[in-house]
Amino acid sequence: MTRWALAALLALTILRLVLAAVLPLAPDETYYWLWAQHLQPGYFDHPPMVALWIKAGTALCGNTPLGVRLLGPLSAAVGSVLLWDAAEQIAPGRGITAALLLNATLLVGVGAIIITPDTPLLLFWSLGLAACARVITGNPRWWLVVGLAAGGMLLSKYTAALFIAAVFLWLVTDARGRKQLATPWPWAGMALALALFAPNIAWNAAHGWVSYLKQGGRTAAFNPGRAVQFFFELVAGQTALCTPLIAILAGAGLWHLRRDTAPGARLLLWLTLVPGVVMLTHVLSERVQGNWVAILYPSACLAAAMLPAAILQRWLKPALGLGFGITVLAYVQAVAVPFPLPASMDTAGNQLAGWHDLAQQSMAESGAGQPGFVTPRFVTSDDYATMAVLAAEGPPGVMVAGFPNRWQPRWGYFAYKPAVAPGAIGVMLTKHPETPCKALLGTITRHRGSEVFATYRLCRFTAPDAGVALSRP
Repeated sequence: MTRWALAALLALTILRLVLAAVLPLAPDETYYWLWAQHLQPGYFDHPPMVALWIKAGTALCGNTPLGVRLLGPLSAAVGSVLLWDAAEQIAPGRGITAALLLNATLLVGVGAIIITPDTPLLLFWSLGLAACARVITGNPRWWLVVGLAAGGMLLSKYTAALFIAAVFLWLVTDARGRKQLATPWPWAGMALALALFAPNIAWNAAHGWVSYLKQGGRTAAFNPGRAVQFFFELVAGQTALCTPLIAILAGAGLWHLRRDTAPGARLLLWLTLVPGVVMLTHVLSERVQGNWVAILYPSACLAAAMLPAAILQRWLKPALGLGFGITVLAYVQAVAVPFPLPASMDTAGNQLAGWHDLAQQSMAESGAGQPGFVTPRFVTSDDYATMAVLAAEGPPGVMVAGFPNRWQPRWGYFAYKPAVAPGAIGVMLTKHPETPCKALLGTITRHRGSEVFATYRLCRFTAPDAGVALSRP
């Protein structure tokens, strides 16, 4: 059984690597690729781990989609093994089931192909879960591994703080856990996590705490009038991303553990409930993005795997069949587009299609035949994702320039040097109708065949202040 499961995981990983190589990069992936060109302890949006992973992947496979995404499928495979190990410590014999359920979810199936800060976060979260499960078996030295995992999480995404909070609540609400807190090992693990995270703290301190304020500011708004809408969007979205039967099994598994006083059961409940409550609270401010909930999936899938054998015997195969079936359909649609979906419903197309052609066309038309263009010519945009695509996908010959004091302050937090003088003439690419356009040079579309995803205006643009070069001719 173990050999069969490992062979299946290997085959799935190979499939994901192939898809990672053939599918074009999404805008956010090109943005994180830009990070990897300027490694530093922190960025405007997130900690640096995703940039480090992309740097490692591109060092091995070049600046290609596979190079950018290389560690995504590999980390999903390692994370599956870690969840498997955690399950064997908490509920012997249920490890393969937990790993299968996790991989059958649409969120993990798609997320294993692309690269985002959630990719390393989920790996280190699974490592932390596995290390906590090992602590339960009686070896306190595993707290050092918990600390290592927590440090890796914090360097991946700030929601890692929810893991630390959940583990602390797990300990203080259990008599055995409180005894653990009376030993030096949990505190040594926490010290290790903080030591690993210290460079990011120092970077934020030197940059006005910008990254913490940006992410912490998400809860500053209060919008109770739309809370019901956001709540139902969250439920519907996660039912789809988890896939319906796995979502039901995960909910049933967590409910089944509510009266289980074993340390492993308590750990799973806290690791699921703490992030879950935070997500539910967030709907009072704004909608919850689907990928944010990924951190619940390892513990929820393990809880589902701990359901009574009679329930699993009846529902496990249908749940896995539906989950993997939906994921395969998503893969096929992304690669071959067999279903003619309208642009508003084509999630894969909206994320992946037409970016390369858009970048090429915008560069080709960035001033051709237009009077008054002086060196250096450049292209810019009022949208950071479009800027990243232009920098990553555009041909040589035209500089892509960012203006930190104009639309995107994020460019001011990179170690860029000014490369465009105030008053220089360039072209701005915008899809936003409210953005002023002093001289319209033309329009271009991002499309796939006859399916148009967005229309952009090319506008003559005069640099209002110094700009930085995201790419050079």
